[in-house]
Amino acid sequence: MTLLTSKQVQEIFRVDRSTIYRMAEDGRLPAVKVGRQWRFPSEHLESLLGQSNGESTLPTTPAADTEPVALRAILPGDSAQAVADLAADLFGVMAVVTDMQGQALTSVANPCGYFTAVFNGIYTADRCSEGWRRLGEEIDLEPRFLPSHLGFLCARSFIRVGSNLAGMVIVGGVAPEVWPPDETEIAAVASETGTSEQIISDHVSEVYWIDQAHQDWIVRNLSRVSDLISHLADGHGRLIQKLETIAALAGPGALTEGANK
Repeated sequence: MTLLTSKQVQEIFRVDRSTIYRMAEDGRLPAVKVGRQWRFPSEHLESLLGQSNGESTLPTTPAADTEPVALRAILPGDSAQAVADLAADLFGVMAVVTDMQGQALTSVANPCGYFTAVFNGIYTADRCSEGWRRLGEEIDLEPRFLPSHLGFLCARSFIRVGSNLAGMVIVGGVAPEVWPPDETEIAAVASETGTSEQIISDHVSEVYWIDQAHQDWIVRNLSRVSDLISHLADGHGRLIQKLETIAALAGPGALTEGANK
């Protein structure tokens, strides 16, 4: 099976890449996630294009991947935080913006009491980011709630810069169908986080109790929030590129000289 990149699929369908990603996430285009990139089976695309005579016009080799995008370098922190705060208020749960390695680019907005109690102990941001990173490695076509390393449910949607997956909007702190966890599960979380079982037991009920309809509404709209950040990052990235181009054309020190005039 030949897997095509998003750039190749964009050239085939002649639409922008954000449309390709949305079509992949909502199931209109068959796609799988390989590592951190979307890939599209060429055989299925041929069927969609009606190429049943065996003469494929699709590329047979994937294009080279572009370098990973450092989201932190092109997205202002206050902009990312504003979107995380908006998502938390809109959905009524906790929210955070991370890069693809799970490193937080914002503080956690509207954290539930359980998360706050654990995080205020000896639990570190690096250990928390590992759980967020694992969410980014899930192979699925659309956001959905999944159990997190702390036991409650989280969902994520990808932030894209050009053709690259650059980060995630993660919402969570939601009680699963069976909650609170039993003593064995509490002991496992305590061991992983370095938090006492007593602290976990005291705060484990301080999560967001929302019904299935509310959860479904969140996952239907979560991509719209990540799309907003994608547009912000794209715009800021283009501005940086223009400034770097101008600086290169003007010569070393040109921007500094201009600023000093």
